[in-house]
Amino acid sequence: MEYNRLGKTNLLISRVAFGGFRLSNIGSEEEAGKIVRKAYEDGINFFDTSKKVSESEKILGDALYDIRKNVFISTGTNAKTSSEIKQDLENSLMNLHCDYVDLFQFETEKFIPVPGGADKIYDTLQLLKINGKISHIGIVTTNLETAKKAVLSDLYETLQFPFNMLSSEDTIELVKLCEEHDVGFIAMQPLCGGVVQNIPLAFGFLHQFESVIPIWGVESQEEMNQIMYFYEHPPVIDEKFHEDVEKIRMFFN
Repeated sequence: MEYNRLGKTNLLISRVAFGGFRLSNIGSEEEAGKIVRKAYEDGINFFDTSKKVSESEKILGDALYDIRKNVFISTGTNAKTSSEIKQDLENSLMNLHCDYVDLFQFETEKFIPVPGGADKIYDTLQLLKINGKISHIGIVTTNLETAKKAVLSDLYETLQFPFNMLSSEDTIELVKLCEEHDVGFIAMQPLCGGVVQNIPLAFGFLHQFESVIPIWGVESQEEMNQIMYFYEHPPVIDEKFHEDVEKIRMFFN
């Protein structure tokens, strides 16, 4: 497994990241836990979830409890007040069986918390960081303009944003902007919510961007095996590859 630096966090993150949002959809907690552990054994060290899916948080926490020091866990909140953020974090820490999370992400579409704001959200995040409850602060959004503003603010260490082979040139420019500002780029929806069916092409497209960490949502061991196979046997990036990608992009755009 290759490991890349996640922007200014300086965390060395596996180039394949595990999206744990749908763990609660798997047949049993035992089965879900085995998939998480197999991912870890295959070299994955970054596991992403959210307080929106507390059951998945609990499954992830159970599976990683005894190897917590060897992995990086991220979760997030869309809370609107300082007190709600604190409560969301405490609930997540309890679900994950942790006393801190490596990355705490604020989920937003238009509002970007800033220091000294009347909402006190950013100041609360900073205080939680000072107190050792969170190690790094990130933003999650699907709004391009919000994403740009967050990166340009230099207040956030990571950005999680939709990025896949159907993404526009504006999104590719956003990736470059993150590189310029040393903001870690976490790609959600690598298959565009299931629209993209050609996994080798989707994987190969993202693998071209060394600074991008894709979050692959997993619901079965078969899916995990498939993702790891394409990591170990990435497609050749040649003229035909680019032609095939462009055909799919043209079809959907």
